[in-house]
Amino acid sequence: MLASIAARRDAGMVTSEYAVGVIAAVAFAAALYKVVTSGQVGEELQGIVGRALNVQM
Repeated sequence: MLASIAARRDAGMVTSEYAVGVIAAVAFAAALYKVVTSGQVGEELQGIVGRALNVQM
């Protein structure tokens, strides 16, 4: 009986763990958005796309 109670306790995440996971994911997404939308990164991405579109086959 104690084994089934212990297994049920560790079966999944609780609401507080989901909340922490969601907050961490949102923070990571916000940081990534800031990096990608910065001037220099935007220029580099445009350069990469431009070179990829101008490749001679």
